[in-house]
Amino acid sequence: MEKLVIQATRRSVTGKKVGALRRDGKLPGILYGYQIDSTPILMELREANRVLAHASSSQLITINLDGKEFATLVREKQRDFIKGTLLHVDFQVVSLTEKIRTSVGIELSGTSPAVKDFNGVIVQELDEVEVEALPQDLPDKFVVDISGLAKIGDAVFVRDLNVPSSIEILNEPDEVVVIVTGAAPEISEEEVSEEISEPEVIERGKKEEEEIED
Repeated sequence: MEKLVIQATRRSVTGKKVGALRRDGKLPGILYGYQIDSTPILMELREANRVLAHASSSQLITINLDGKEFATLVREKQRDFIKGTLLHVDFQVVSLTEKIRTSVGIELSGTSPAVKDFNGVIVQELDEVEVEALPQDLPDKFVVDISGLAKIGDAVFVRDLNVPSSIEILNEPDEVVVIVTGAAPEISEEEVSEEISEPEVIERGKKEEEEIED
């Protein structure tokens, strides 16, 4: 697996003054965790974007801080709500010799015959699972092949995931990852019209009752 590295320097600017750094193409962040005090850092926005664009939450990111490397996991990304650009990133420093708990995403692959043959609908119940493992053993994601889901009701459970022995899944084995359900019945225009008109009839009846009581 390719080693992902981001160059960083210590950051002394905090608070509202950080905005000026962002306008200069910099990305503020913070390092915290294993054998390190909480440390504000500064990165080049373009480089950080390139590295983080396709990195999953379970993928190790090496932060080179003034020549010293730290193995980290991304714990939080703050983005500009309108532009979508990164504003701040939290990195948790981890030990490569101690197991950690984190989430690993789930990606579906293949095509379920039930979709074509029975008009089934694929419903993904879990898009990630919680695991415990050494940081370097964490996969980017778990890929689930749904080509074996041949009929309505077929499902893939947590126990069916292809997981290396070095990784422990913490979810319950019987949790559903993905299932094929029947397509929702179509509602005709007449049924919609009846549903819309029914409350009006009930309301009119109430008004008539009130007039009788008066």
